[in-house]
Amino acid sequence: MPTLILVRHGRSTANTSGLLAGWTPGVALDERGAEQAAALPRRLEQLPLAEVVASPLQRCQETIRPLLEARPGLPVHTDERIGECHYGDWSGRKLAELKDEPLMEVVQAHPSAAAFPGGESMRAMQTRAAEAVREWNARVERDHGADAVYLMCSHGDIIKSLVADALGLHLDLFQRISVEPCSITAIRYTRLRPFLVRLGDTGDFASLVPREEPPGEEATVGGGAGAP
Repeated sequence: MPTLILVRHGRSTANTSGLLAGWTPGVALDERGAEQAAALPRRLEQLPLAEVVASPLQRCQETIRPLLEARPGLPVHTDERIGECHYGDWSGRKLAELKDEPLMEVVQAHPSAAAFPGGESMRAMQTRAAEAVREWNARVERDHGADAVYLMCSHGDIIKSLVADALGLHLDLFQRISVEPCSITAIRYTRLRPFLVRLGDTGDFASLVPREEPPGEEATVGGGAGAP
């Protein structure tokens, strides 16, 4: 079965503003995010990509644009099932405000029980994304062969949930996974099991440098802004 390259969108204006974007319209890449997207064609130049599938949200569409410009004719598709989690009433709110919401503790420690007010549950998010991947695996294999490589551009929580699915981890453990903006995660699927062969690869180690204010113990809902 195919190898899936998962790319999280580049750093967005919501990431740097500390907002939980969700499906809020008009969330674009910031200057650094645009630079990250521009570097993507070079980072992926050795891969014979068969197809590209992207979330419909602006920040993902902007992330893949340089790649598509560098590879004219590369088939591209949009799939809402790999769009960001529907955070409902939380969308567009400051993460600093949300940390005191009782639901945030559930999101951190027991996400399989978390459902966002006016939005969807994290279980539903993972299910739709995993179903999309399985359908695209079958389609890509049918059209391009079992050794094909294809790319999906999606969001932090979606990618983390797909990694958990590939590793056979319960969704309650997915907050232990980190994927930075424009990082590359690769999963090779086989008939019996998937293999995680890359996780959150950004090509540098800046995010590992000790900071004056160390990151907290909680995972950033939506994925965070990455290295300073």
